[in-house]
Amino acid sequence: MLALSRKKNEAIMINNNIELTILDIRGEQVKLGISAPKEIPIYRKEVYLEIQKANQEATGAEGMAALKDLLG
Repeated sequence: MLALSRKKNEAIMINNNIELTILDIRGEQVKLGISAPKEIPIYRKEVYLEIQKANQEATGAEGMAALKDLLG
């Protein structure tokens, strides 16, 4: 993990097409702005983990059985 210090209105570039900007800092809360191409999905981590869990469940034994039933 790379740890960087940034102040309000400073930014970090990832690759050539993703920019993270510190928009506001209030106490222990930091507001980030993310500029990235539309084809790059951006999720809060808890949402991302829920999506991964749902995908795993869908590809599990029950999900595969349901898919086989659909396909005949």
